[in-house]
Amino acid sequence: MTDLNLVYTEIEDDVRGVVRSVLTSQCRPDAVTALYDGDRALVDNLWKNIAVDLGLAGLLVPEAEGGAGASAREAAVVLEELGRFVAPVPFLTSAVVATTALLGSGSALLGRLAAGERTAALAVPLSTAAHAVLPSVAVDADNRVTGTVTSVAGALEADVLLVLAPGPEGLALYAVSAADAQLAPVVSFDMTRQLADIVFDGVTGELVVADGEAAVRRALTAGAALLASEQYGIARWCLDETVAYLKERRQFGRVVGGFQAIKHRLADLYTAVESGNAAARYAAATLAADDDVPVAAAVAQAFCSDLAVYAGEEAVQLHGGMGMTWEHPAHLYLKRAKADQIAFGTAGAHRARLAELVEVPGP
Repeated sequence: MTDLNLVYTEIEDDVRGVVRSVLTSQCRPDAVTALYDGDRALVDNLWKNIAVDLGLAGLLVPEAEGGAGASAREAAVVLEELGRFVAPVPFLTSAVVATTALLGSGSALLGRLAAGERTAALAVPLSTAAHAVLPSVAVDADNRVTGTVTSVAGALEADVLLVLAPGPEGLALYAVSAADAQLAPVVSFDMTRQLADIVFDGVTGELVVADGEAAVRRALTAGAALLASEQYGIARWCLDETVAYLKERRQFGRVVGGFQAIKHRLADLYTAVESGNAAARYAAATLAADDDVPVAAAVAQAFCSDLAVYAGEEAVQLHGGMGMTWEHPAHLYLKRAKADQIAFGTAGAHRARLAELVEVPGP
């Protein structure tokens, strides 16, 4: 196994600083909350700044194909910060999942995604795990695509939809213009990553990857591995903000954070968050090194998906009545955490998959 260093590099710290600066100025909690009232004005401008101005859409794309030639480690740092701000941008769905599906394909679309000229989404339900049965649609001899895929993340922000359909060598990946498909937005629990149902009614597609099944499974594995970094970012915000609040909030003449029971809960939360950081970092490092990825991704999702929900619940409860209000941003983090909990497979599904990968005998 490759010797993997989980310590953040200077370059990764620089990436974090730049992303955090942009999100601090442009991704305020009130603007994110407005998404639940149907105001999506924040999304396009913020994504342009992330994808084009900072050039982060091409992190996973080799320089020879128009990208930054970076690795999953840098992408993981970006996702930590996006999780910390619950940023409503399609970085995970386009710059990670869709981009990974196209790596090595030679498609011109890859360079356009890297440049931020186009945004893509993989047309599979958000809950689809890499080892699960993959949904597909029909395609005729003229590459006209017909079928329906539900609960797709990133579709509303996408210019291009990547969809599986039978090809010359089995399931192939076809690129379809989002303008030609019928998209029905779904009122989602997490409106910062709103889902959509997609209907393809004889629309023209372009064959971009002949071995589409392998490409999609690889992309979903990468998505699961790097989603853990977003979940860690959510949990870290919940911990930091809760500790800061409890240092100031006074009750019965004392700082609330000084009560022994509160200290115990914070200590447990801190330990869990630090463990989540290690699991997420390891998943990103293995993805960057292309070593032990399925195991690391399963471990990271089995732990971090529940961690983010636990941290969100503690943030709401330990903020007291304030944490229950619409004005406080804690609900944004808990909703994203709950939605992420089923993304790319549930924690239980990943534990079952892990047992298979390490050959743990069944009951």
